[in-house]
Amino acid sequence: MPKSAKKRKDKAADFSKAKLKLGRGKQVASNVVDTSFKARSIVLPTQRIALSQNDSVPTTRRGLTLDDLLVHLKHHNAGTRKDAIVGLRELLDSHRELLDSSLTALVNGSVRAIGDEDADVRKGLLTFFSWLFPRIPKEDLVPHTPLLLLFTTSAQTHIFPEIRIDAIRFLNIILEHIPQTVVTGWGGGNNGHGFRILEGYLGILNAGTNFGETDGTPRVTSTASVILTSGSKLIVLDSLETFLRHALSSISSISLSDKSPTLHSWYLLSSFLNQEAYHSFSELLQPGVGGSKSRDHRYWQPEVETGAPNDNFPRFISSTHLVFGGHQTLSDLFNRDTIANLYKRGIVNDTNAVLVARLARALHPTLVATFLDCAPSVFAPNSNLPDTEVQLIVAVVRIVHILYNAIMQNPVSVPKLSNSTSEDLKNFLGYMSPYFPFRLTGSYDAKQAFQDVNLVFCELTSLLLLENEKELVPVVRLKGKQGLSSVNETKVSLSIQILRVSEYVIQLLRGESIVTRLGKPLTAAAYLALLPTIWALLNDVTATHRSTSSDVLKATVEHALKASSKSALKQMSIEFIAQLVLLNTEPHYKGYFLLGRNTEEDQKLEDWVTHLPQTLWELGSSNLLVTETIFRFLLIIIHRKSSLIHAKTIASLQSKLVPYFIITHAIRGNLPGPYTKLPTPSYLRRLALDLVVTINQGHVHDDALSVAVDIAVDGTKEQAYWAHIQKSIHHGI
Repeated sequence: MPKSAKKRKDKAADFSKAKLKLGRGKQVASNVVDTSFKARSIVLPTQRIALSQNDSVPTTRRGLTLDDLLVHLKHHNAGTRKDAIVGLRELLDSHRELLDSSLTALVNGSVRAIGDEDADVRKGLLTFFSWLFPRIPKEDLVPHTPLLLLFTTSAQTHIFPEIRIDAIRFLNIILEHIPQTVVTGWGGGNNGHGFRILEGYLGILNAGTNFGETDGTPRVTSTASVILTSGSKLIVLDSLETFLRHALSSISSISLSDKSPTLHSWYLLSSFLNQEAYHSFSELLQPGVGGSKSRDHRYWQPEVETGAPNDNFPRFISSTHLVFGGHQTLSDLFNRDTIANLYKRGIVNDTNAVLVARLARALHPTLVATFLDCAPSVFAPNSNLPDTEVQLIVAVVRIVHILYNAIMQNPVSVPKLSNSTSEDLKNFLGYMSPYFPFRLTGSYDAKQAFQDVNLVFCELTSLLLLENEKELVPVVRLKGKQGLSSVNETKVSLSIQILRVSEYVIQLLRGESIVTRLGKPLTAAAYLALLPTIWALLNDVTATHRSTSSDVLKATVEHALKASSKSALKQMSIEFIAQLVLLNTEPHYKGYFLLGRNTEEDQKLEDWVTHLPQTLWELGSSNLLVTETIFRFLLIIIHRKSSLIHAKTIASLQSKLVPYFIITHAIRGNLPGPYTKLPTPSYLRRLALDLVVTINQGHVHDDALSVAVDIAVDGTKEQAYWAHIQKSIHHGI
């Protein structure tokens, strides 16, 4: 069948050439892309060619003023906001005068970026604040902290976890420069943002606050709970540690990192009948050279004014019950009105201690879980230390240290509070105990951190032991060692742990510990951190540790004898051992540590007493406070007739004090001793003369010492005073 005409025509069209008609151009191919465009106008906001410029207004390289940059911080585009922050630093770096004139506008415009949803904007603002805050005087920055903390605490509760973590970074910057304004109101007071900040920390860590009196177990209450990475948790815990350190600085002991520690013997308080007796004892050796603490000088008297000890001191308000109530929120947890009512009723003796105890109770599960997660990898033998996990353990241990120090250093024990606190602390130390002492491997920073952790473990163990001794010591002092049988065995269940701590402390004091691999001697701050542990071991009432307690005392005295006279360690060791000796002369002392029970211990202490004149000679006039402490200590123990003071020690002191006044040289004759270097006229010079008279009074008179003093005071303002007290001795005889 022949094909149709249409098909033949279509077939022929594929090979036919189209004929161009007159007046028509070349046809455009069907697959060509149309690139033409139309625009009504083009806006270039950063180009101001048509506008007149004011040369007196500071601008960036792009010609933007401070007002322009603050406007750009509100721009919908994240890149523009980030560029505005960079521009602010450029502008302020070139024109510092803007910091004074436009600080309010700058803070008001930039704080909104704290909770910005773009990570680059927040990172840029963190860098900018880190650069800006050190350049602003604190007194100018403080008025703006309410606004800064308002936006920061808001970001702490943001729905996005990364914004919450960055809010903690912003808090760290503020804490670094104006910490007290950040922690104000941490206990739920009406003034300050501290409570909201603490609430934000607990929310990020998922540290629940719902716990009743019966179960006492915190339960997570956050509806936006997220699992933090190790790095994020480290940021939060480090910041929380800094926050708590500043918030509890007034009721907790000194930090290991403190560069100028001072002795505060809070651990001795429970060994006195009352608080007044403790305060009187703690002031015995307080120096009074110059300044506001200068003492009025009194003429020496040949007889000591004695009298019956005043027993009419106000006693501690002992509480027998603490009602926690059914607190269901963080506000209830820190409800000061409730605590104030308990305080008025005599149930609570220190509101701060109760607040910290409840905070420790809320944080306990989180801290334990973090430690247990990190410990296996950190303390595994022959393993490379994971840096983040190491820092997490250090942060957790430091938080525990701060919290429980603040609670258990409280002079008044609240039984129910103390019981729950002791159990939580014992639980935490139980998890740490298998790894103690913590091995010092890895980098130098890790070694230093582990040294701190070891010291904290010792101190926390001593806190538990001191709590037990509050009940054990009175029983033993009244009934003897058989009284221990009436005490619940759980009270002395720390035996193995105490023995391990004792061995570590002895090694550390003798320089045999693995800590010495750091190549640095024991610092004054580390020594201060050891003192509660040393005292707890010395005052241990259980018969199991009596030999260990004696070893600790001997190691402590040996370490004090070896310390350099001009070091901070020497000063602290003199104060501590002097207090140990003086305790036995106090009528209101009720501790278990006593002198005279061990001949070897007493001999060590006698050696330490008789070495003090050498320390005086080496000090000269370089440290007048330590010099006065030694003078006052020797005067007191001689007046009080300490068991360490007898004919042998008196003779040794007399002979060793001679070079302090006059040095006899084989060729050059008599040379002035360190006594002549003391300021004149001074309280110290007369105190030294009082000491000489006191040593000679009632003992074999040392003519060599008296002659040395005669030569040293000849022609000085103290010559008349020396003659006066010499005359008193003559009449006394």
